[in-house]
Parts: sequence; structure tokens; C-alpha cells
Amino acid sequence: MPPTLASLVHHSALKLTVRAGKDRLDVPVRWAHVSELADPVPYMEGGELLLITALKLDAEDGEAMRRYVKRLVGAGVVGLGFAVGVNYDDIPEALVAAARQEGLPLLEVPRRTPFLAISKAVSAAIAADQYRSVTAGFAAQRELTWRALTDGPEGLLAALAGQVDGWAALYDASGALVATAPAWAGRRAARLTADVQRLRERPAPASSVVGGTEDPGRPGNADRVELHSLGTSRRPRSALAVGTAAAPGTAERYAVHSAIALLTLITERSTSLHEAGLRIDAAVLRMLLAGEPDHARTVAGDLYGGLLDAPFRIILADSTPAKPRPASAVAPPAGDPAGNRLDTLAEVVESAAARSGESVLVVPEGERLVVLATDGGAAVTACVEYAASLEAARPAPDPMTGGDEEGLVVGLSAPSGPIAASGAYKQAEQALSVARRRGRVCVEHEHLAAGSVLPLLADDAVRAFADGLLRALHDHDATGRGDLVASLRAWLSRHGQWDAAAADLGVHRHTLRYRMRRVEEILGRSLDDPDVRMELWLALKTTSPT
Repeated sequence: MPPTLASLVHHSALKLTVRAGKDRLDVPVRWAHVSELADPVPYMEGGELLLITALKLDAEDGEAMRRYVKRLVGAGVVGLGFAVGVNYDDIPEALVAAARQEGLPLLEVPRRTPFLAISKAVSAAIAADQYRSVTAGFAAQRELTWRALTDGPEGLLAALAGQVDGWAALYDASGALVATAPAWAGRRAARLTADVQRLRERPAPASSVVGGTEDPGRPGNADRVELHSLGTSRRPRSALAVGTAAAPGTAERYAVHSAIALLTLITERSTSLHEAGLRIDAAVLRMLLAGEPDHARTVAGDLYGGLLDAPFRIILADSTPAKPRPASAVAPPAGDPAGNRLDTLAEVVESAAARSGESVLVVPEGERLVVLATDGGAAVTACVEYAASLEAARPAPDPMTGGDEEGLVVGLSAPSGPIAASGAYKQAEQALSVARRRGRVCVEHEHLAAGSVLPLLADDAVRAFADGLLRALHDHDATGRGDLVASLRAWLSRHGQWDAAAADLGVHRHTLRYRMRRVEEILGRSLDDPDVRMELWLALKTTSPT
């Protein structure tokens, strides 16, 4: 339970006294806020206990206090704490009367109780409540997982109904009712088939809330029903209904989400064992990438051995062309489509892992393949060797396309762990992008920092920027009025050392100083700015690297 005004009043260390609104102390307190403004309403969100000393209030003015309290109630403030012995020895009767009239709880705060102590008490109670909710949520997840493994969907539904203090129902791909828990909820669940059908028409994942499904056998007992689609494909294959008396809390929400994940795995498994394995792999990968390694381990169990705990790498392979092939371009050799190379790569890593007794997670994603394999293991080695064989057999770049863009491209992350799986996936994407740009089959993220940044500048947009930046200098030099571009390159290469740069050019340093002033005048930029020097140097290296 979140903190309430009653729990604060009963807090022995705070010594609070109720002066008004004794019948409304069971209201939850979202936060304790201190404000001496005459109108603090613009800064209220609702649910606060407002703490004041009446520093800027005429607390003895009855009409002013009625307006003040009325604004607070309208803003959703749940209580008002008044510190006595600061500006007033006692709470003025005008404020007490206004609070009683509006039904706003008014608490007397003794001088020895600082506002900070109240704020700490509220914060500690909120943190404890959140901790209890999260702990209960994880306990519910463990129970649901166990019941799903031992008793199937029916056992999972029964456990879920107990966790949310309500009922649960499962529908199949046609929208027909499959199972309910408890049994008395069957009549309620049967009346939701039309709502389930409408939910199935939306792309998965989808959810909706249906209210007021009153049971004719239990008059006056209406509940709130959440509908959730189940399935990993675009069209959901089944649906889950959860009925509760009110909106689920944090712990109940954990239980519902866990049930959705588990039921998704169970229902998808009915297509075939192979497809079920693929979907389990995908679900575990999604949990890892979402920063939920504990959930991933719970779902995976012993399926992957120690793969989810040991350092691993994420391999991302892509067979999608970077840009459309021109009509005149030569097609790739028959019998060697890039799409088949994804299948071959999957077979290569899975076979290598099987031979060495390793676990590996392979997830196809359309024209991509995601592999999670042990760092330094046989699967990673086999992947690199297969990519190297493709690299050696790759034909020379096609002048019409700029490269063998129909081929397989692979990016490898640096060694990572389950907590940083999302970062490892991004590293693999970056490595894959660099491999595509450089015309390589495979690039490892660890090797990116070991090379030069200059190859990354081989981009039309970068070159266009460089040409535009230096165009005025090239135009100046074309008239024969000086050699500003060469002078700028020499000066930057010597880190602004006038004598050394002038010696490289064979001119006097005063001549070089004059040329640099002309560069600044023409470009309208100061060479004292390190960002300007960096941009000019990269532009020079991009347009004519040395």
C-alpha cells in the first residue's frame, strides 16, 4: 500500500495532529511538497500533501482562506500540513474552518518536526511500496512459469487469476473460448468473443480495455477486463482476457505481462517444434535487448546452458542490397543467391557449436540473421572463417554498382554480457554498416577503433560538404592570386607553427601569415577556433588526402 495521511499521522516520530478532515485520512499520498506561494496550484499534479508555514498568506482572513483551500482541493491536493510556532503559534481558525468546509484534511506540524522529516517519511514509504510490488511481481513470475511448465495453459490461468484477484481466460486463433479460471468466469469470458475478434483485426501486439461485464448470476458485480493479443506474427494467434475489480497495480501488472510472454510461447509451440524453438529464441533475444536478462533466464531455463551468463558476441548478418541494382548491372551468379547465404551461415555456426558442445542462439529476422554465440567459441570462429572464404571469392567491384552489394555482410559486436546485450546489438549494427560501406564481407566492432577515421568519410554528403567549404579558396587560387589551399594544408599539418610551415612552403613566415588572414577573410571563419581547424583539415583530407 502507498503511504496515506493516516499512516503519516500514526508515524510516531512526526507527531502530527489532525485539525480537520479526520474522515478522509485514508487517501494515498503521492508526494510531500513545500510551497509558500499564495497560489501553488500551477505547480501541483494532484495527490500531494502540501506543507506550509503561511509565510505569504493572511491565514486569519476567512474569505482568503476559503479561496486558497478551494483552489487546493480543485488541484487534487490531498492534505495540508501547517507548521505551528513559525509564523503562527497555532493554526488560525479561519484556515481550520475553510479546511472543514471543503473537506480537506488539515494536519498540525509541531515546530520540532521539520518538513524534511515528513518528505523523507513519504519517500521511504513510496520506495518500500514499490519494492514490495516489484518483489511480488518477480515471485508471481516464478509461480506462473512453474505452473506453465507443470500444468500447461490451464494451470497458468489459475495462477494468474489468483495473482490479480480476479479471473483469466484464453481464446484460440478463431476467437473461441479455450479455458477460464476460475470456472465461474466462463459466462463472462464467453460474452467477450466479439471484442476478441476486433482485437485480432489489429496488428500484434495489441490490447484493449472492456468495462462493465456484469455477471447476470452475480448482480452488481461488474469488473474491468483487459484483452491482450498473443503471438509473434502480424496477426495474433490467440488472446488473453484478465478481469479485475480495478486497474491492476504494479505487482499485478508484472504477473499479466509474464503470463502474456509465457502464453505466447505456449501457443506458438503448437505449430511445430522447430518453429517453437525459433520463437523461444526470438523471445529470449528480445528480453535481452530490452534489458531484462532475468526474465530471459527465467524463460530460457537450461535451454542454452551457460550462454546467457558467459561473455558472448552478437553477430548480425544482412543480405539486403544497400541500394537498388541498376537495370544494366550484371546479376549475381545463378545458384548463389545472397538469401541462401543466411541459411548457410546459420548452418555453419549451429554445426560448429554442436561439434564443440556449445550453445548458440540463432534468430532469423527477414533478410537478417541474429546470432548470439560464446565469445572465443567455435561458432564465432566458424562465422569469421566463413566470411573470410566469401571475402576471398568475392569478385572485383562492379563499376555500375560500386561493389558486390548482393553479397552477405556481417557485423560482430565486441564481447559482452546479458546486461549490455542492447549495446552489443548496436555495435554489431555499426560494424555491419561499416562493412557495407567499405565493401567488406565481415567487420568486427573491436577493429573499428584500430583503423583510421578517414575511410569513413568516403561519403557523397561528406565530400559535398568539403567541396563547398573549400570552393572559395580553390576559386581564389585559380585566378593565380596565391596558393591558399596549399598554405592552409601546410599550416594545419604543422599545428599552426609558422616557421615550420613557411619552411615547408619555401616562403617567409610573414607571407604565410598574410595568406592565413586571407583564408579567414574569404571563409568568414576564425582559424583560432579548434572546430574550424578540424573541419578544414577533414575537408582537405577528404578532397585530396595525403
